Amino acid sequence: MIFLEIITLLAMAFIGYLIGRWSDYYLNFWINDPYWTPHHWIYGLILIIIGTFYFNNYLGQWALFFGLGFLISDLKDFWEMKFFGKDNKTKETRKFWHID
Repeated sequence: MIFLEIITLLAMAFIGYLIGRWSDYYLNFWINDPYWTPHHWIYGLILIIIGTFYFNNYLGQWALFFGLGFLISDLKDFWEMKFFGKDNKTKETRKFWHID
């Protein structure tokens, strides 16, 4: 039973990473990368905070691990403490499978 729970939490983290990468790879270009939008690591941090308060609940654990994946997908901007602004990426320089 514990094995299934661990696999589920790791899957939630991976899904969070995939959605974070998708938003960085596709969504920014669809909405023309506006300067007023927050970087998506902020949403991951919010989910991590919510998940730690409700960690005894499955939904809280899922939020925590989903937020971790989401934060990891934008880890470079987190380390540089970029809150708002453009990424200034071109379609040629963007990569899907990496930590940005």
